[in-house]
Amino acid sequence: MQPPGDSVNTVTSISLSATPAGSLAERFQQLRARTVALAAPLSAEDACVQSMPDASPAKWHLAHTTWFFEHFILADRAPSYRPFHERFGYLFNSYYFTVGQMHQRPRRGLITRPSLAEVLDYRDHVDAAMSALIADSAQDDALSFLVTLGINHEQQHQELLLTDIKHLLYQNPLQPAYTELPAAGSGPAAPLDWVAGEAGLVPVGHDGRGFAFDNETPRHQALLREHALASRLVTNGEYLEFIRDGGYRDTSLWLSDGWSTVLNEGWQRPLYWDEDLEHAFTLGGRQPLDPAAPVTHLSYYEADAFARWAGYRLPTEFEWEAAAARQAPEGNFADSGALRARPAKAGRGPQQLYGDAWEWTASPYAPYPGFQPLGGSLGEYNGKFMCSQMVLRGGSCATPAGHVRASYRNFFYPAQRWQFSGLRLARDQA
Repeated sequence: MQPPGDSVNTVTSISLSATPAGSLAERFQQLRARTVALAAPLSAEDACVQSMPDASPAKWHLAHTTWFFEHFILADRAPSYRPFHERFGYLFNSYYFTVGQMHQRPRRGLITRPSLAEVLDYRDHVDAAMSALIADSAQDDALSFLVTLGINHEQQHQELLLTDIKHLLYQNPLQPAYTELPAAGSGPAAPLDWVAGEAGLVPVGHDGRGFAFDNETPRHQALLREHALASRLVTNGEYLEFIRDGGYRDTSLWLSDGWSTVLNEGWQRPLYWDEDLEHAFTLGGRQPLDPAAPVTHLSYYEADAFARWAGYRLPTEFEWEAAAARQAPEGNFADSGALRARPAKAGRGPQQLYGDAWEWTASPYAPYPGFQPLGGSLGEYNGKFMCSQMVLRGGSCATPAGHVRASYRNFFYPAQRWQFSGLRLARDQA
C-alpha cells in the first residue's frame, strides 16, 4: 500500500465509497479502504500534527482503528496471529485503562515515528489477518458482533479524521483546502414551520433490530409534553441576526458557564467564521458563507443562547428521537461528497433530521434506566463518559451514511465546537 499523496494542494477531489454493504467480509474491506481514501489527500506532515488536545492526528486515527481490531479480536481469536509491533498497543490505545497504559492524548502529535508509511503497513498486516479470520469463522455470531462493533467504531473515527483535519488546516494562515468541494447550492432557505411532536408515553432507545451501541439501550418509555419542533435547522443567516443583535454581548441569554466561556475564549461568532461575517473556512478552503445553509460548529452554550434569543428552546433528545423514528435515516452525509451542510428543501414534516449537522439537545448524557455496559474492557467504550456532557442527535455532513439511526446518541462537552454541530428549535405547545 502506498502512503497518501504529497500535498493537500495536489488533490482536487476525493472518492467516498458507499456505505459498507454485503457480507461481513465485504463490509470490513470497504470500511478499511474508505478510511485510507479519506486520508489520501493528506501529506505525511498533515497526518502527523495535532492541532489541539481534543483532536488527534490523522495518522493516529489510522493506527488506533487498526489497533482496535488487533487487540479486541485478533489477540483473542487468532492464536497464530503475531502483533505487528509490540509497543503499538501503548501508542495507539485511546482510553481503555483495563487494557493497559497509553500515551498521553495531548501528546499524540509528537509521535513522528512510526512513519505514515509504516502505519499503512500496519493496517495491511491487520487487514490480512482479519480477512482470514472472518473467512474461517463465517457462522460465529460473537465474532460478527465484534467485527460490526469495530466497523462502527472506525466509522466514528472516519468522521473525527475529517473534523480534526479541518481544525488543523484552519490553523494554517494559507487556509489550504483538504479537497475540492462541489459547488454549494443557491437560493433562499426553506420557510421555517412548526411540526407538532408526539406527546404522552413514547418508546425510546434501540428496538433490537440491527446493531446499536450499549448507550442506546435498554428501550424504555419516556413521557413527552405537548411540543413542536422546527421544520429545519437554524441557518447561517438566522444566526447572523443573533450576532448583529448583540447576542455575544447579552449576558441574559447565556448559562453561567457559557458566559464565562465566551469571556475566557473571546467568542464573537461560530468557529471558522471570518471577522467579516461573510466567509467561513471549509474543508474546501475559505468560502463565502451561505446564509441558507445550516449554521455549524456551535457549542452547546451558543445553541442554547440562540434558542433563548429566538424565544424558544432546544428539544430534548427524546422529542428529537420520537420525530426521527418516523423517518428513514437519509440525508446529507459524508458519502454525498458535499462535506458541508446544505440548505433545507421545502417539504412536509421536519427536514434535515439526519445529516448536515449534529443537533444539540437539552438532554445531559446519562444512562437509561437499567443500562448495562458491554462486558470486559469494551465496557469502557461509552458508559464511563456519562457525566458533564450533552447529547447530540442525527449525524452530520461528515458522518458516514448508514452509521446513525433514530436511537443513536452522540455526546460532547458543552464548550466543544469543532464538530459539525448546529441546532433545531423547539417550543412547548399551549
